[in-house]
Amino acid sequence: MAAKFFGQFLLEKGVIDAQQLLRALEIQRISNPALGELACEKGMLTADQAMAINERQRREDKRFGDLAQSMGLLTGDEVNILLDEQKSRRKMFGEILVDEGFLTRDQLDAELRSHAGERDDAMRSLDTMVASHKIGRRVGNSIATCNKLFPRLMRTQCQFSAVVDAKNPPPTDAMALVRVAAERPLAIGIACDRATMHAMAQAFLSIPPEACDEELALDALGELVNVLMGYVVKDSLPEDATYRASPPDFETPVSALDDGMHVLVSMTSQLGPFLLVLGD
Repeated sequence: MAAKFFGQFLLEKGVIDAQQLLRALEIQRISNPALGELACEKGMLTADQAMAINERQRREDKRFGDLAQSMGLLTGDEVNILLDEQKSRRKMFGEILVDEGFLTRDQLDAELRSHAGERDDAMRSLDTMVASHKIGRRVGNSIATCNKLFPRLMRTQCQFSAVVDAKNPPPTDAMALVRVAAERPLAIGIACDRATMHAMAQAFLSIPPEACDEELALDALGELVNVLMGYVVKDSLPEDATYRASPPDFETPVSALDDGMHVLVSMTSQLGPFLLVLGD
């Protein structure tokens, strides 16, 4: 059993069609602007200032508003105004489906219950793996880090989908794997198909599709893994630990990984599915 976004769940069941899903997602995106967008819209920040704060977020585990204040670009009162505005505009995906006439209220309630049941089953499998595997805690922390970083870095959500059998991994077109030499070594990577790699690169670098060739997309995947690695190292190693991270390895395929030393977790995102790879 795999956990899915509610829209994907409804689409696969045939409750809504692809056009309805895209329409609802676009309405939801517009209704939930990033704090930086709102600040620019209200004239509180310039585009360059908002970008500078976003760049800091790549390196520091802090909220946009907190960084803006520490940089002297916004006051606490201005941040609160932006947060209130953001909250007032936000629309839940299910509510949008009802408002647009794609589902009735009764249909929405029934599908939400069914979706929650599937997600609970998937989460139980993850909980079992985290509790029993020697790097289970690292896996759980890495999933939480992805869930936190994707909205900040790429303006999209991601979430755990399923634990994958490392002996029989799904096919992927590319993987970036970073190995960290330390007293207790670790490895972390992202593997995905070509379309997802390009979508991630375009979102991560804020560039249009025509500006993203294969080499740039692969480099962006490696840089994304480097950012993720920094957070995982912080969570996994003592503060005074010494370590050395290797450059991203793009040559090793998922199928060549030692299944006894690596855990594969399927993640879903609005940019496409991907595998989160963790190992010793």
